[in-house]
Amino acid sequence: MPVASLVSVVDDDQFFRESMRRLMRSLGYDVAAFPSAADFLASPCLAETACLIADINMPAMTGFKLYEHLKEAGCAIPTILVTAYPDDLDHARALNDGVVCYLRKPFDERHLIRCLCAALQSGRPSDENS
Repeated sequence: MPVASLVSVVDDDQFFRESMRRLMRSLGYDVAAFPSAADFLASPCLAETACLIADINMPAMTGFKLYEHLKEAGCAIPTILVTAYPDDLDHARALNDGVVCYLRKPFDERHLIRCLCAALQSGRPSDENS
């Protein structure tokens, strides 16, 4: 796994951001964490991000809107969407739109690692993306 890969985490929940920061560092990744989509979009990390992990339910700009914004801007970063409020329609929409994985919080760390590897290796959805 590439040590220099930057994983950016966007979630308005500070506890989740800090947990993800610790996990990504323990796996050998560089990590940047942001409390909002606007903060991420305004950061210099945007161009360096190899994988984005974003919460779906955030104020102002949701994880879906962030992903769509990046695609429209020609910056299609392999993305993992996470949510505490899973919905079958959102799940199908995310995968149809090209999101690598859609994970329900709390999720199994091993499942996240598989999604992260799929995102960093190819940017294409894995077979285990629910």
